[in-house]
Amino acid sequence: MTAGRGIRRNLLFLHCHDLGRFLGTYGVATVSTPNLDALAARSAVFDHAFATAPQCSPARASLFTGTYPQRNGVLGLTHSPFDWDLADPSSHLASRLKAEGFRTHLIGVHHESRVLEEDVVAQRLGFDRVESTGVGGTRADRSGAVVADRAIDALTRYAGESEPFYLQVGFFEPHRAPDPRDSPGVVGFLGDGIDPDSSRGHTVPGYLRDDDGARAEIAELQGAVRYLDEHVGRVLDALEKLGLGDETIVVFTTDHGLALPRAKCTLYDSGLEVALILHVPGTDAWTGVRVDGLVSHLDVRPTLLELLGLRPDDDSDGSSLVPVVESAAAAHRHVFAQLTYHDYYSPRRSARSDRFKLIVNFDNAPNPMDASQSWLRRSSPHDLARGGIRTSRLVELYDLEADPGEEVDVAATPENATVRDELAAAMLAWMRDVGDPLTSQGPRSPHHAAAVQFLTTAGA
Repeated sequence: MTAGRGIRRNLLFLHCHDLGRFLGTYGVATVSTPNLDALAARSAVFDHAFATAPQCSPARASLFTGTYPQRNGVLGLTHSPFDWDLADPSSHLASRLKAEGFRTHLIGVHHESRVLEEDVVAQRLGFDRVESTGVGGTRADRSGAVVADRAIDALTRYAGESEPFYLQVGFFEPHRAPDPRDSPGVVGFLGDGIDPDSSRGHTVPGYLRDDDGARAEIAELQGAVRYLDEHVGRVLDALEKLGLGDETIVVFTTDHGLALPRAKCTLYDSGLEVALILHVPGTDAWTGVRVDGLVSHLDVRPTLLELLGLRPDDDSDGSSLVPVVESAAAAHRHVFAQLTYHDYYSPRRSARSDRFKLIVNFDNAPNPMDASQSWLRRSSPHDLARGGIRTSRLVELYDLEADPGEEVDVAATPENATVRDELAAAMLAWMRDVGDPLTSQGPRSPHHAAAVQFLTTAGA
């Protein structure tokens, strides 16, 4: 059976904050995620999927428009006081599907365009209805339990209708959130209904020092992910019980990597890696398979349009993954990512192949990059013990085969000069193609000028 083309299906799009690949199905043995692991077992799981940006709004804008932040306009956070916005709000997936006859409904996190009143968001993005927590939603309204309740109510209504539906459900967890149990200045992963979980031990990522502070944070993170999994499971159970499972494509993903030091807001794999699970019912090719090639969040939208039997977008930066899954076609040779603004201006770009990662830093911000300066954390990168926080190097190159943790910078080694320059040429071509402001505007500092000079020389 050809996977979904020409068949009108529903689409349930589940996403969450700050998860990376911290799930059992991705090899994290100490976290309890039975519902997502079960979904993965009957789906296509992408083992090397990456976001286009390591922070919330730019990553989500790419996910739902299929275009890079430099093109869709969301180079930073979309809530006040940052107020970045889609250059064309109608480029959202909801607008496209509504025009194709789908009922469209957003529940939970909305962070991919300007955070405004719900009716305004609905009108701008193409939703029939929005029940959004935004960023400023109350603690209770944004909880996974409430989001799941609302999603189940929506599915119950759709079960009695004939039109196909697009239901976009955004979970807040496992984002950090203030909690009365936190120590002064600390923002951990706890929340209503969330307790630390170390029942299976701790999985401390290799880039962190494995100490008491890291283990305390990981136990909280594991509790938050367990809570997320519980409420995702409730939604998936309702989908089946309502008789909608056989005609509903299910996507589960997250925006970017874990909210830990040297992860979120960095261009290392730890900041860009994402879980990506795609369930296409009734298709052998999409059931219980693992896809190893490089894929991008940009590919999700064109893939879904093909699976739904709809014409492709004219301006997508991604490619449908249908040939990759069904015909073993090659995935991407390179995936690209960018950071421009989070809480502050910190422009960086990366190009990744199967084996190597090139990062070019256009400013002198400290390295390792940090997600925010507004809270304290109890974990720290273990490389801080080797000299503390330092100014970012102009160019970083990592051999991911020999050094998957991206700790040994080989940019200056002569034997890697060719691959470094090849990645620089690919990066420069990509930046020019998407109209990147870092190349189309004048240098803003001597460091910026040196970064542009490196790319231009290496890519010549």
